[in-house]
Order: sequence, then structure tokens, then C-alpha cells
Amino acid sequence: MDKKFYITTTLPYINADPHIGFALELIQADVIARYHKLLGKEVFFNTGTDEHGVKVYRAALEEKKNIQAYVDEYAAKFRALKEALNINWTNFIRTTNPQHIIACQEFWKRCFANGDIYKKNYKIKYCTGCELEKTDSELNEQGKCPIHPNLEIEEREEENYFFRFSKYQKPLLELYNKNPDFVLPDFRFNEIINFVKQGLRDFSISRLKEKMPWGVPVPGDEDHVMYVWFDALINYISTLGWPNDEKKFKDFWPGIQIAGKDNLRQQSAMWQAMLMSAGFPTSKQILIHGFITADGQKISKSLGNVVNPFEVAKKYGIDSVRYYLLREIPSDEDGDFSYEKLEARYNGDLANNLGNLVSRVAKLIETRLDSELVFKEKFLDSDIKDRTVQTKENCEIAVNKFKLHEALAKIWELFDYANAYIDENKPWIDVSEHPEHFLKTMTSLIYLVTSAAKMLWPFLPQTAEKIYRTFDYDGKTEDLEGYKFKVIKIEPLFPRLK
Repeated sequence: MDKKFYITTTLPYINADPHIGFALELIQADVIARYHKLLGKEVFFNTGTDEHGVKVYRAALEEKKNIQAYVDEYAAKFRALKEALNINWTNFIRTTNPQHIIACQEFWKRCFANGDIYKKNYKIKYCTGCELEKTDSELNEQGKCPIHPNLEIEEREEENYFFRFSKYQKPLLELYNKNPDFVLPDFRFNEIINFVKQGLRDFSISRLKEKMPWGVPVPGDEDHVMYVWFDALINYISTLGWPNDEKKFKDFWPGIQIAGKDNLRQQSAMWQAMLMSAGFPTSKQILIHGFITADGQKISKSLGNVVNPFEVAKKYGIDSVRYYLLREIPSDEDGDFSYEKLEARYNGDLANNLGNLVSRVAKLIETRLDSELVFKEKFLDSDIKDRTVQTKENCEIAVNKFKLHEALAKIWELFDYANAYIDENKPWIDVSEHPEHFLKTMTSLIYLVTSAAKMLWPFLPQTAEKIYRTFDYDGKTEDLEGYKFKVIKIEPLFPRLK
């Protein structure tokens, strides 16, 4: 087993405040990072902010702010998501970092030396929302970008540097053929395969400095700055210290990338071709999630219908928001956000199901066993053990397939079973006359609850740790024979919403 694991989110533009869509991506990546940490791996989890490009430049001008002061202010807002959502990232990279700029210029030189960068005049239709060129076939009947229908398509004509993307059609198709799980889910993989099969057009990777001065200077040409995609994508390796720290880079690269479906082309084709050109291994895997919608409409900064993740987490609690987004929104498809559904999940799944289960088990140990239970394998119900082990295996399969919502569903099936098990066995009846029945029931329940808490930790770390504290469990011991569980303090995990 590989002892090192690397995962990265995309870097959001900082032309507006953080919204719930990026919060979902961060949380999904955090779950996967924590899952691999539980496997004993050294994990490097990267995120950060994309701080160059025309959208950021224009946003600073509109707010009449110094551009550096503007990006500093907004980067701090995105950095605050770490505490607000309990995200355990390793590094937060900013594309204005000096180390990143050095990496971009060195990467450019390698692609240039390979003959994959050239200069030409061109005229295009351009979506500032996507920061991409658009062909007529990619626009809707109104001549608008379907992803950013509120923005006007711009027509541009200027001299730019281009990356020889067309050269990499065959190498990309070979990469996809050799790695059948390179992009998840499958239907997104088929989408990018079909895109590449249709033929690739070279794409622009610079802008004239006199028109857009905010960017990484092009090596050897002071009149140009790097176009945002060429600059931003390189963060995935500059965050590992490349080119200065070759050892760290080789230890962790290649890694897994998680991105929204509107980033499919950039992550799984453009970036991979750039890596090939520079002589690096391609990414290990690309995980593509969908959009969060509200009343069927995509939530986005450009549409102005964003949900503030800081406010939602403050009102409902961090793990409540993590649970709702991970359970209600399918990992690889679009899903709808509503406060009504969030509150229903909170009261039903968290308060009534999980919270009630932990309270019942703790209360029975407190009142009937003087707050202490010494675990003995002979009292463990074999059916409980088998179900718990099977749930753990099912969770692992679901996480590895990027089906985080399905993993949580499996854990909650186990909680459903545990609550039914208590009702069926009625351990509170005739304890003095049937002590072994009581011990068997409670030993089985404490095994199930603490085992499930370990499965839950990547998803809801605060909740898992509260369960550990409730039973004075260290969260690490695997061989429970003789382990002394002790109920110290019973407090509701999720008090019901009024």
C-alpha cells in the first residue's frame, strides 16, 4: 500500500465571497483525506485561492481597491473556511505566492522547450465566467454560455501565446484507455473522452499586459502575462514545493483532484496535456462533483443566489452542515439545497436516530452498570459484529468510488438496525434475573456504536469525537477485549430543532 496520499481541490476565483458550492467541494475532499489518514497514510491535502485573471482584476476595479489589498482580503475569507467547516487541509496555496510564480515560469520554460508554446494573432468568442474560449456550438440559442447565461460573450482579437493542445489528442486517449477509472463518475469520463475524440484546438495561455496587467509575467516577454488557466493549474505541483523541493514533489505526485463538472475539460484534458508537455506524470485520478441548486437553479456567484456557508454552519452546527451536504447532495451529481430539507435531516437522522441511539446506550450503562462496561468478546452478538464489519467494507467501497452519500447511507442503516435491536432486546427488563442478556446486548451495542463512530470520523469528525468522549474511548484500540468503557458525561449530540 502506498504510504503517501495527495488530494487537492480546485482553487476558487476570489472575485466574490465563498459560497456553499465550494464548501461542498472542500468537505468532500476533507472526507477523502481523513479516510486515507485513518488507513495510516501520510496525507497532503491542498486547497487555496486563484488570484489572477480578468474577473479578479475587474472585481478589484469595481470596488475601487488596490489589487493586492483586494486579493489579500478575499483570500482571508476563503482561508476562514478551515475553521468554519472543520477542514483539515495541509496547505493553503495562493497563486500570488512567490513560490508559485517561480513554478509557473519554470513550467512555462519546459513546455516552451518542448515546442508546445507559440505566439499568434487570433479572434475568438470568450466567456469571462468560464475564462474559456467558446465555439458557436458551445453557446445556446441566445448566443450565451449555458453555464453563465447572465454574462455577455466577448469578442476578442489580439496577439497571444498558445499551448499546442492539438498535439495531445492521441496521448490523452491512450491515457484514458489505460486508466478506466481516471475520471469518476463514468458518465463524466465518457463526456471528456468524446470531447477529445472530436479533435482538440490549441488554447491561449497569455494576455497582453497592457490590457490585463494582473498575472504572472511570461518568461522572456515582458509584454505578456500568463492566462489564468495555465497559471492556476500549476498550483497542484507548486504547492508540493516544486521546483525547489524535488523530493517532496516526487513523494506525493501524482495525486487525486476533485473538481466541479464545469472544470471537467480543464482538469482532465488541458492540465494532463500540460503535464505531458513538461515531462511529468499525469494526475492519478479526477473526481467530478455536480452543482448545488436552489429550487432547481444552479447556485453560483455570477447568478447572485449564493448560500453563505459561514451563516449556515453557525446556525446549525458544523457537522450538521457537513452531514446534509454529504448525504443529501449526491457526490457526483447535482443536488438541491433547502433549509427545509436540512432541518428534516437534522431532526430525523441526527437528533432522532444517531443522537437518540448514543443517549440510550450511554444511559443504560450509566444506570445499570454504574457507568462502566468492561468489553468481553464472548458477549458480542455475532450478527452485530458481522453487520458492523460489512458496513465498514461497504463504506470503503463507496468512498473509493466517490459515492460519499452512499457511504453515509450505509452507516445510517447500521444506526437504524441498532435502534431496532434495542427495542427488540429490551435490555432494561429483568436485568437482575438475566444479567447475561443485558451484558450481551450492551456489549454488542457499545461495539457497534464505537465502530460506527470510527467510520463516521472522516465525515463528521466532531460528532465521532463526542461519541468517543461519551464512552471514554480512545478511538484507536482495535482489540477491545478487556477495554473499559466508562460513561463520564451524557450530553445530547444534536438537540432537536424547535
